[in-house]
Amino acid sequence: MKPSKQNVALSPGQWAIMKVVWESQPCAAPAVQEALQPTRNWAYSTVRTLMDRLVAQGVLTAEKVRHLTLYRAAITPEQAQRSEVLQALKNAFNGALTPMLQCLLKTSDVTPEELAELEKLIREKRRETKL
Repeated sequence: MKPSKQNVALSPGQWAIMKVVWESQPCAAPAVQEALQPTRNWAYSTVRTLMDRLVAQGVLTAEKVRHLTLYRAAITPEQAQRSEVLQALKNAFNGALTPMLQCLLKTSDVTPEELAELEKLIREKRRETKL
């Protein structure tokens, strides 16, 4: 069964592949393998297997063009990120947003620019909910 775009769960290796695909789609498995070579010493068969699994999960699409399979993302980076964050929220914080934000703010260096952006987002959300 294919996941909905709301519940995509990617392994670290799948994230690496998706980042390459998002940057250079459509692309073939050999190009993805080459792009990943500096950080992951994967054989072509490993990359192809992972990409075929992503197709089976509905995360990538594959189109055969002559003797080459071209892959494209079926989800956006934002959809994958949202799914990942919502899974962490659900699993690590029992769905509670405030403890998760407290954890993030306490454990990372947040710049004044990032704080200003967060405050802006909160103000916008408040305006939306009052409508």
